[in-house]
Amino acid sequence: MMVHTSTLLVESCYLFCHFVSARHLFERRHAEFVGIKRQIILCMDDLDQLPETSFEKDIICEDQEAFCLSKDNIASLKLLLGQLEERKAENQAVCEAHREKIQELWDRLQVPQEERELFLRAHGQPNCSLFFFTPQLEAEGRRLMELKRLNMRNVTEAIRSEIAVLWEKCFFSSDQQQAFVPYFSNDFTEQLLGLHEAEILRLKQHYEEHKELFEGVQRWEESWRLFLELEKKATDPSRFTNRGGNLLKEEKQKAELHKSLPKLEKKLKAQIYVWEQEQAREFLVNGQKFLQFVEEQWELHRIEKENEKLERQLKKSKQIEVDMLYGTAVRTPTKRRFLGTTTPSKARKFNGTTSSLSSANSNSTMRSAYGGTVCHSPSRPPLSVNKVPSVRTPGRSKPPLAGLQERNKENMGQVTGLGVPLQSGGFKTLASPQRNFSINSVASTYSEFARDLSKATNTKSKPDILNSTIAHL
Repeated sequence: MMVHTSTLLVESCYLFCHFVSARHLFERRHAEFVGIKRQIILCMDDLDQLPETSFEKDIICEDQEAFCLSKDNIASLKLLLGQLEERKAENQAVCEAHREKIQELWDRLQVPQEERELFLRAHGQPNCSLFFFTPQLEAEGRRLMELKRLNMRNVTEAIRSEIAVLWEKCFFSSDQQQAFVPYFSNDFTEQLLGLHEAEILRLKQHYEEHKELFEGVQRWEESWRLFLELEKKATDPSRFTNRGGNLLKEEKQKAELHKSLPKLEKKLKAQIYVWEQEQAREFLVNGQKFLQFVEEQWELHRIEKENEKLERQLKKSKQIEVDMLYGTAVRTPTKRRFLGTTTPSKARKFNGTTSSLSSANSNSTMRSAYGGTVCHSPSRPPLSVNKVPSVRTPGRSKPPLAGLQERNKENMGQVTGLGVPLQSGGFKTLASPQRNFSINSVASTYSEFARDLSKATNTKSKPDILNSTIAHL
């Protein structure tokens, strides 16, 4: 009895597990069926296709619950979906080709934009798969072909313009361009037009296959031109007057180009090697090997920099020779010394005689009022440096401070000769024939100055001022 009970428990557990597994399988297949059915309906709508076979009708028309979710039916669903998707992709490719062809005819025939938009609004839908198979499309195609035949010359010249652009993109040399003889023919026929159409298709395919290489070469040429422009600006002195931080930006951009150009050349070298292995010929840019062209550009740049350096050195050496022969010319403005006539405020009264003195160095020379050259003693500064007050009467002067009076005794004595302090604070000047002397004629040459100096040294008393500009009139 217990054995029978245990057997029933095992069987019930097995049935329960089987039921759960079947339920999960049903739910999974049902969800898969619903998803595949939805995709099949969308594909048929895009293809404008109705169910044809009984299996397709069972999928589209019957209830989802009535469809048998067997393994074979699920496999058949997947197969049907794959076929529909393949047909859809082919149809889309055909549609895209027709769109491009019509657009190309419109461009070559220069159809007005208003006419194009009118046709698209009436017949064209971007996602309609049967758009290019409608009778309206056939009529439009016949009309465009007739215009093409009537405008054979214009269409051929339009194709030639496209060919010239592709030649430039593919870096064709003049020899490669002249190899296409129909390009230079003036006999505009359908045969000539067909040759041009075949050539432009070949060039487009060639460019698309090696687009990365051609764009890399184009990028190098643009970077090289920019690098040369920045090098030229670097030698322009007027760039230092620009505002807005352009100088710093140009220097940063120049440094970046100096680093990026060698990297780009290395990458292009590897791509060119692969291209030459595939094409079994050399990669030419305007009839010259690209790598050789790059090396020549760097060499020309180096030679140009050396020539500029030599030119600067030659110019500098010539300027040095000119300076040695004719003296150095003042190229920048300097602060001028004051050599004009002194103002009345700078006039000094000394021994009853007024003489105008100009500020100068201790051993400098200048023109005096008599037209001679005034020479100052090297041991003393000029009189204009020492601010000597005029002799004041005791009644009008104020007594100075005691300390200041003692410090000024020596200076006053040096300037005025023998100064005797008075009780009122002033000084009385004692004129001495040995202290003050005059030179009748102001020395105009160094020999006269030396003679006067020797005479002064022979005297017993020391003269305070030699060759003074103060003459006894």
